[in-house]
This record gives sequence, structure tokens and C-alpha cells, in this order.
Amino acid sequence: MNREYAALEHRPLTAEARVSTPPPPTRLTLESPALEAMTDLRKVRAATIAPHRSLSDCNGIMVARGVRLLFVEDARGGVVGVITATDLLGEKPMRFVQERSVTHDEILVSDLMTPASALQALDRQEVSHAQVGHVVATLKAAGRQHTFVTDEGGKRICGIFSATDIARRAGAEVPTHELAVNFAEIEAALAK
Repeated sequence: MNREYAALEHRPLTAEARVSTPPPPTRLTLESPALEAMTDLRKVRAATIAPHRSLSDCNGIMVARGVRLLFVEDARGGVVGVITATDLLGEKPMRFVQERSVTHDEILVSDLMTPASALQALDRQEVSHAQVGHVVATLKAAGRQHTFVTDEGGKRICGIFSATDIARRAGAEVPTHELAVNFAEIEAALAK
């Protein structure tokens, strides 16, 4: 089936032409739909790393992607764990160096990651009926900076909630050097 297509007409760019930018994300409140605060991994490619990579590689990917969490994937793309900025910049690396008598450069992602068997997630169907206040309460109760959202009966990670992202979108100041977001500050910003 050979179908012919007519060419579209070109027009010259004007001197005032600018590249489009997406509108800023909407400001979040406690009553905002939870899905508005979720990074939808069906639309945004997840930041990933292999378990055999170095901490330096891990930090470089986090900085380049502007994220504080990487999914650790095996050669087939299966999630074997996660590693966070807190894992890289907190006490974990120094403890590992002392316990194993290795140098910092010898530490691999697999040495510090949280294994997939220790991860939990929220069901997307339940999240679709929740509000941002529910997500903040969930993160606070678990003492976590991130939580995941799955569909297909838990077989696919389709989203992620980040306390830092929620705080920024609520208008709270989030210093880049902070490892953990204060939940009281998030709740106060969301309540405004």
C-alpha cells in the first residue's frame, strides 16, 4: 500500500521567535490530588544505574539528572534496589570503609544500595483517590524521603513521590545541601 503524502508548507521564523517552555508546575496544597505530586515514570524516564558502578559515577548521574534517587537495575532492566543522595553523602560510606578496610573509591553502588526486597510501594489505584496530604502523612509515618507507586499488581514501578519535590512545589525553601526534608516545613508550606 503506497500512499503519498503532501509536503507541509514552511514559513519563515519571525525575529521575535522563542523556544517554548512548559508552564511551571502547579503549586501544591494538602488537598491537591496526589497524582499531581507524583513523578510519572510512564512520562519521565527514571534515573538508573548498574550495581557495579562507583559512588563517583552515581553522584555524577544524580547531579546530571537533578535527582536524589537512582533505581539500581540489573543487566536485564530489573530493579535490584535503590540508592539515594543520603546513602552517598551520609554516614554509610564512612562506616563501610571502616568495616571493610577499603578506600572510598572501591565502594560500589551494590555495597550501599537498599535492596529491592526491602522496598515498599503504594498502589496506583489507591493513590489516584488520595490527596497530597495523604502522601505527606505516608512519607512522614515511614520516615522516608521517597516512596514508589506501582501498577500491574506491583510488577511495574510507575511513579515516585519525593518529599523534596513536594516541598519545593508547596513553596518551602529546600537548601540543596540538606539531606532530609523536614516534614513540619512541608506541612506548613502546603497549608498556606
